[in-house]
Amino acid sequence: MSVDFHLIGGEQVTRTLALAVFTAVLGSLQFGYNIGVINAPQEVIEQSYNATWIQRQEGNSSSIDPVTLTTLWSLSVAIFSIGGMISSFLVGVVSEWLGRKKAMILNNIFAMIGGCLMCFSKLGQSYEMMILGRFVIGIFSGFASGLVPMYVGEISPTSLRGALGTLHQLAIVTGILIAQVLGLKGLLGSENLWPVLLGITMLPAILQVVLLMFCPESPRYLLIILNEENMAKKSLRCFTGREDVSDELVEMKEEKRQMDMVKKVTIPELFRSKIYRQPMIIAIALQLSQQLSGINAIFYYSTSIFTDAGISQPVYATIGAGVVNMAATLISVFLVEKAGRRSLHLTGLAGMCCCAILMTTALALLEKVPSISYLSLVAIFGFVAFFEIGPGPIPWFIVAELFSQGPRPAAMAVAGCCNWTANFIIGMCFQYVADICGPYVFIIFATLLLAFFVFTYLKVPETRGKTFDQIAATFRERTQSLLDNEMKPSTELEYLGSED
Repeated sequence: MSVDFHLIGGEQVTRTLALAVFTAVLGSLQFGYNIGVINAPQEVIEQSYNATWIQRQEGNSSSIDPVTLTTLWSLSVAIFSIGGMISSFLVGVVSEWLGRKKAMILNNIFAMIGGCLMCFSKLGQSYEMMILGRFVIGIFSGFASGLVPMYVGEISPTSLRGALGTLHQLAIVTGILIAQVLGLKGLLGSENLWPVLLGITMLPAILQVVLLMFCPESPRYLLIILNEENMAKKSLRCFTGREDVSDELVEMKEEKRQMDMVKKVTIPELFRSKIYRQPMIIAIALQLSQQLSGINAIFYYSTSIFTDAGISQPVYATIGAGVVNMAATLISVFLVEKAGRRSLHLTGLAGMCCCAILMTTALALLEKVPSISYLSLVAIFGFVAFFEIGPGPIPWFIVAELFSQGPRPAAMAVAGCCNWTANFIIGMCFQYVADICGPYVFIIFATLLLAFFVFTYLKVPETRGKTFDQIAATFRERTQSLLDNEMKPSTELEYLGSED
C-alpha cells in the first residue's frame, strides 16, 4: 500500500509521486551543477590550458596570449549552451518517440560521456576534451530542461502543479550551490582535483537511471499519445494512491478529444495558427526574460564581478549568492500556489530591475567611495533573490501550462531553444561587453527587465489553479474575440455556422 503524507495546503502526496518528482529533478540538479561548476576553478583551469599550450610548443616556453586564453575560456563556458540549444529543440520529438521516462533514462548517456571527457581532459592534456565534454553535458542539460518540467507537470495534481514545478528550479539552484561549495580550493577546486569536480556529475546520473526504473510513465502520455487507457489508469492509481481515478481520466479524455479535433501540431504551425501564436509568443518572451535578465552573467562570472566590486573574498561571496539563490527558491515553492505565477513574475522582474540600477550605481562609485562595495554585494544578493521569486522558476513550468498535450512538446522545444540561445549569447558575450561598458553593463539588463515587466503586465494570463484545457480555452476565447472584431457581419455568421 502506498504511504501518503501531507504537503502544501494539506494536499495528499503519495510516496510514488514524491519519488518520481525527486528522481526527475535529479536531472535539474545536474543541469544546475554544470552551470555553476565552471566558475570557481576558473583560475586553475586556465593555468591547465596554459600548461597544455606551452607543452605543445615543442620547446617554446611562451605562455598563451591573453586574447586566446579568454577565447578558449569563453568557449568552454558558452559551448555548454550550444549543446543545450541543439538538444532542447529536439525535446518534443524525443519525448513523443521514447516517452518521458525512457527519454530521461537514455539522456544520462550524455551525462556520462560529458563527465568522462571533462574528468580526463587534464590527464589527456587536451583542452579540446574539456570543451567537447562541456558541449556533450550541454546536450544532456538541454534535454533535461525540457523533459523534467514536462514530466513533473504531467504527473502533478492541478492544485500542486505550480509548487512541484518550482522544484525543477530549486534543484537547479541547489546544483549551482553544491558546485560552488565543492569548487573551493580546500575541497575539489585545487590544481590536482578540479577534474574530479567536473566528473562528479556522473554520480547523480547513475542514481537517476536506477530510480527511474521504479517510477511510472506519465499517465497523460500513456492515454493521450499512446491511447493506452488501462496503463494510464494504473499509472494514475500509483500517483494518486486512489482506486477511483475517474475524474482525472475524464479530464485527460476531454483533452484528448480536443486534440483529436485538430491535426498534429508542428513547430511552424505554432506560429501560423492564431490559437497557438499568442501563447507561443508569451512562452518565448518568458524564457527570454529569464536569460536576458543578466542572471547567468552573475552565475558564470560571479567571482570576477565580486572582485571588480572590491570584495576581498569573492569565492565566499559567490557561495553567499548561491545560498540566497536557494533560500529564495524555497520561498517561491510556497508562494507560487498562493500569490500566482503572474504576480510572482512581475515582482521578480521589478525587483531585479531596481537591483540592477543599484548595482550599476555602486560599481560606478566604487573608486570614489570604496566602502560602497558592500552595497554592490547587497544589490547582487537582491538581484539573485528576486530572480528566484519569479523569472527563475516561472518560465520553466508555465510553458507546459500554456499548451494542451498536442502542441506542448513542440512549444517546449521552441521555448527551450530560445532559452538556450539567449544563454549562449550571454555566456559568450558578457565578458567582452563588460570590458567595454565597465560598471554600466547592468544598465542594459535593467532596460530589458523593464521591457519584460511591461510585456508580462499586458499579455501574460494567470494560470494558477486551472487545468490545461481551461488555460487553452482562455486563448481560444481571446482568439475568437479578435476574429469577431475583424469580421464583417455576414462573414461572422458564416464562420459561426462553419463551427457548428
